[in-house]
Amino acid sequence: MSSTVGTGTHLDPLRLDGVVEYPAEFAARYREKGYWIGQTHAALLAEAVAAHPDRLAVVDPRRTVTYARLAERVQVVAAEFAARGIGRGDRVVVHLPNTVEYVEVVFALFEIGALPVFALAAHRSAEIRQFCSAASTSGYVTVDTFGLTSYAGTAAEIAAEFPDIATVVIPLGDESWAGREPLPRAERSLPSDVAFLQLSGGTTGTPKLIPRTHDDYLYSVRESARICGIDATSVMLAVLPISHNFTMSSPGLLGMIAVGGCVVMAPDPSPDTCLRLIEAHAVTHAALVPPVLMAWLNSSARAERDISSLVAVWVGGAKLPEEAARRVAPELGCMLTQVFGMAEGLVNYTRAGDDDETIHTTQGRPISPDDEVRVVDDAGVPVADGVAGHLQTRGPYTIRGYYCAPEHNRRSFTADGFYATGDIVVRDPRGYLTVVGRSKDQINRGGEKIAPAMVENHLLAHREIHDVSVVGVPDDALGERICAYVIRRDPESGSPTASQLRAFLRAERRVAAYTIPDRFEFVTEFPTTSVGKIDKKSQGA
Repeated sequence: MSSTVGTGTHLDPLRLDGVVEYPAEFAARYREKGYWIGQTHAALLAEAVAAHPDRLAVVDPRRTVTYARLAERVQVVAAEFAARGIGRGDRVVVHLPNTVEYVEVVFALFEIGALPVFALAAHRSAEIRQFCSAASTSGYVTVDTFGLTSYAGTAAEIAAEFPDIATVVIPLGDESWAGREPLPRAERSLPSDVAFLQLSGGTTGTPKLIPRTHDDYLYSVRESARICGIDATSVMLAVLPISHNFTMSSPGLLGMIAVGGCVVMAPDPSPDTCLRLIEAHAVTHAALVPPVLMAWLNSSARAERDISSLVAVWVGGAKLPEEAARRVAPELGCMLTQVFGMAEGLVNYTRAGDDDETIHTTQGRPISPDDEVRVVDDAGVPVADGVAGHLQTRGPYTIRGYYCAPEHNRRSFTADGFYATGDIVVRDPRGYLTVVGRSKDQINRGGEKIAPAMVENHLLAHREIHDVSVVGVPDDALGERICAYVIRRDPESGSPTASQLRAFLRAERRVAAYTIPDRFEFVTEFPTTSVGKIDKKSQGA
């Protein structure tokens, strides 16, 4: 199962078919300028442990671990994975909620040189099957139960469908494999190796996998930590799914580890839960999407909790309305940092010294002097500052291509290596960006990116549906909600109903709950454009 290369203390570069590498001259430039410092994720943790062994690293409702204890557990879990035949270069789907175990598993995989494939806790067997196939995985890791959700059924389905995959189900809170001899600490990856595969919110039913190297990703982590001003006294509340790029690296879990801070895992994003945890653990920072921020701002629980420890909230994932941005400082008593980024690379922040107008109305500026940003018109010609256009970017932490996806790469990357993000932005003369829309057919529901084609494919599996068109419709709270326009096979039958379709998606198709349409409209035909294509813009109006 393992694809280990190199022996002893020498490691040859890990070459994975289907990975588009940085051109040699760019890689040399990024190293020369000190962006890529030759650090791996395993080394990041080891350095934090050496500097802060007794500081709290991660807290969840069941367990609390110091950096020293986290390091011990990582080596034990790494030994377990190695015993199951997982090694350098193997891909392992990580399907875990916000728990201490997530951190142990991910760093154990880094320790043995395996590549986590980051699923979300909300995903179900339909999505996990896709990830296992797309990444040619060697392992799948999940938990038994979390809250009211059982993951054991999904694990059983994956084990049955992929018998060659090592399926690992971890009981939460019991420090599994405590009797196993820890794996000795050693570097089993090179900084230039691909560290993991993240998921991109795509526009088709096929997931796009994002290969991030240790060098490029940790540069963005270090710069994010510096820009956001976190240090060893900082305490971050992980409100959003911990495997999100935002929660992982902006500055996120990895940024907190880089500075020796503490991460408190929130089991859910509700104001009651989160405000209680802020008070209990003197939380200083939290990463939020606009709907979660709005829930906090509008919650009566704020009057019942002491949240004076908050220094800043980082808000991204979707466009934050200016009216909401202006409420943060007076109502939460902390600074707002707007964040605009993508798992493919480019990250922008507003800064602590920015004026209120900049913080309230823009999504920040790039983190690196070598972030190359182009704003172009429909023909690909650069537009002037102040004019809306399509965002393209290239830089020391932006990928050059998706994993094993030549067709996607031809559409998403220019001939000179710029990533076409699909965002429509306005850039001001200082380099600050304001997001004004999307050019790609994708729904952004409260920060979760949903491919309409994927939802359509699942609905079309229902025997009583003739055709379906899924679009995003504007929503004040979420930015967009999902609306499915459905043509029944028998328009007179009244079947299926909206509730029947929701049950079908949930029980039979086993899709993530956030991908299930918020609204169903039953129609007899779709509006079309002048060339006969479905007019989704008209539907979503």
